[in-house]
Amino acid sequence: MTSSSENQIRTVIQASIDAKQQLLDGPHIAIIADMAQDIAEAIQKGGKLLLCGNGGSAADAQHLAAELLIRLRSDVNRQGLPALTLATDTSTLTACGNDFSYEAIFERPLRALGKNGDVLLAISTSGHSENIVRALKAAQGMDIKALGFLGKDGGPALGVCDLALVAPSYDTGRIQEIHITLGHALMACIEDLLLESGYIEKL
Repeated sequence: MTSSSENQIRTVIQASIDAKQQLLDGPHIAIIADMAQDIAEAIQKGGKLLLCGNGGSAADAQHLAAELLIRLRSDVNRQGLPALTLATDTSTLTACGNDFSYEAIFERPLRALGKNGDVLLAISTSGHSENIVRALKAAQGMDIKALGFLGKDGGPALGVCDLALVAPSYDTGRIQEIHITLGHALMACIEDLLLESGYIEKL
């Protein structure tokens, strides 16, 4: 006899499969390919990828930055690529929240560390986080390409992205699963584009 816990687990797995299936039927793949092209071109021109997110999305931002800085695939050794998350330093994070506002925790380091030609990837399951919206607006004002990994209806963040991937779900867990799956696909495409162009080589 199947337990209620087992039924719950099956339900979650099936919901994840169903949400990911929608990625194959919509514009999502083309959007990720366009993002990869933008980021690869920025890196080739001396720019970098900046990432930000709250909570689980902050973990995804760190995860994806590490895959460019260090390594993505065990069979592809190459030099590190410039990627930086905007909220990994607890001193900076708490100082900004205390001295200015939590809404400025991404915008303020972006203005200090970002430059024309960089790319910002902002990750938000709802698109409603004010600190994400402010960072995206700041990026656009600095001629930094503003990309979004969003969910639900995209929220206010959708309107301030140059290009956005909106996960086809209203469930936070499923959105996060889609974001990290497509994040891995995005990083692999960036790496492949830079290898194909000769900008990086396998070591």
